[in-house]
Amino acid sequence: MIELALHILDIAENSTRAQADLVEITIVEDLKEDILVMEIRDNGCGMDEDTLKRVMDPFYTTKKVRRVGLGLPMLAQAARSTGGSFEIESQIGKGTRVSARFRHSHIDRQPLGDVPGAVSALILGNPDVDFLYTHQKNGKIYVLDTREIRRELDGVPLNHFEVISAIRENIREGITELDNDC
Repeated sequence: MIELALHILDIAENSTRAQADLVEITIVEDLKEDILVMEIRDNGCGMDEDTLKRVMDPFYTTKKVRRVGLGLPMLAQAARSTGGSFEIESQIGKGTRVSARFRHSHIDRQPLGDVPGAVSALILGNPDVDFLYTHQKNGKIYVLDTREIRRELDGVPLNHFEVISAIRENIREGITELDNDC
């Protein structure tokens, strides 16, 4: 994968397949400390210890449509190639947490990419799942919580064209605000 947003999409889709009804996506950028942390946490069915050990094998997957599971190994390699780290934790019945830490300024760090597109695609394709997207940069924070949006919509589905367009634009504006120094 050429951008981190695609890793987010892949891992969060795994969360929805694991019957999660809440997926938390967190990005923390700290330019002073030269770190970028990306974490995806879900409340899905989780993995047993055997599966957790095997999940980093690129030739292991629980998916029926393809025979390789490259997403997590590729993310781990991407993080480690920048001097960062990778962690995965999971418990049956409690969910899974995937965390990748990158050296922000490293020449080999993949760009974030189209995070607004990835998050809105997740919402569009999984309208019954709630997503909590938090992006923090140098102390500023942006939060999008579909549970709050759902309450305001009063029955209008999250995957309605106008709603999903507004969500995508809101995320874009939120990330842009994080970059402003004012």
